[in-house]
Amino acid sequence: MIIRAATAADAEALCEIANWVIRDTLITFASAQKTVAQLRAEIAEKGDDYLVAELDGQVVGHAYYGAFRSGSGYRYTAEHTIHLSPAAHGRGIGRALLQALEQRAVTAGLHVLVAGISSANPGAVGFHAALGFTEVGRLPEVGFKNCQWLDTVLMQKILQQAGKPDPDSTEKPG
Repeated sequence: MIIRAATAADAEALCEIANWVIRDTLITFASAQKTVAQLRAEIAEKGDDYLVAELDGQVVGHAYYGAFRSGSGYRYTAEHTIHLSPAAHGRGIGRALLQALEQRAVTAGLHVLVAGISSANPGAVGFHAALGFTEVGRLPEVGFKNCQWLDTVLMQKILQQAGKPDPDSTEKPG
């Protein structure tokens, strides 16, 4: 298995994974499928912080992070996304992706990573807990997909306990 930064050439494989998650699961509340062009734009925007897992020459998963909320007070906190192809589950690929993403986040100066997890995906709650994330809240019935109301489970991990950043800084970390 190889964990590496995504490239535009990965967009088609990533589109297949993303659209499987959107179309066939309750992992995300999104209903509009993605296009290859959208994925290429996301890869370009996130740069080296958009990671893919490759197994036997095939892209089988991806992970990235982005802003948790707008406003400069949240600049040291990010929300991450991680998705695997069906064949990649249970093989340690998700763990490797998330650990690599956490290293990138620390290097970028982030303090906290947040996971917003569908209540229809209890395996993801256990996965995150095993990697040091703590459940910090539950938002009842905030998602609606496939004719059912779904909760969002919020989990977080404090990445670094270093001193406080400069309170006058408006710069993004990293």
